[in-house]
Amino acid sequence: MSKTKIFAFIVAICGTALYFLNYVFQEKTWESHINSGISFYQSGNYAKAEDHFKAALKQAETFETGDARLHFTLNNLVEIYRTQLKYTQAEPIIKRVLEIDEKLLGADHPNIAASLSNLADNYIAQENYSEAEPLYKRALVIWDKRLGSKNFLVGQLLKKYAKLLHKLGRKPEAEILESRAQKILNAGK
Repeated sequence: MSKTKIFAFIVAICGTALYFLNYVFQEKTWESHINSGISFYQSGNYAKAEDHFKAALKQAETFETGDARLHFTLNNLVEIYRTQLKYTQAEPIIKRVLEIDEKLLGADHPNIAASLSNLADNYIAQENYSEAEPLYKRALVIWDKRLGSKNFLVGQLLKKYAKLLHKLGRKPEAEILESRAQKILNAGK
C-alpha cells in the first residue's frame, strides 16, 4: 500500500472517530430534548419522556426571563406526570407555571384561569376537593370578565365546577351551574 493510501486511510479513520465522539458526547440542545421527550411520550415510553423533559427544563431554566420555552417545558412535564398519575409531582410545577404567568401577564389574564383550572383538576384527581373549589371560582371570574360569560371555555369550566359540586354533595348549586353551562355549550352548536 502506498504512503498516500495509508495517509488517506488514517485520515478517514480519524475523521470517523472524531465525528462519532462528537456525536456521542455532544450536549443535547433544549430542542432535541423536547423532541425526544415528545417522541417517547407518543410511543408510550413515559419514563424516557420524563427524563428528556427534565433535561430540557435544566436548560430552559438558564434562558432569559419570560422565554416561552420554560413555560412550554414545564407544561410538558406536568402532562407527563399527570399521564403517569404522579399528581403530587405535577402540583408544584403547575404552581410554578401559575406564578410565572402572574408575574409576566398579571393576575387576571386568561392564561391564569387556565393554570388555575389545571391546578384544580390536579387536586380533584387527588380527591382534594376543598383545594379545587376556590381555584375554579377564581378561574371562572377571570374568564367571565376577560372572555365573556358566553365563551365556550366558561361553559367547559362551569361543567367541571358543577361536577365538583356534585362530589361535595351540593346538588342545587351544581344544577344551576350545569344549566348555565348547557346554555353556553348548546349556543355554540
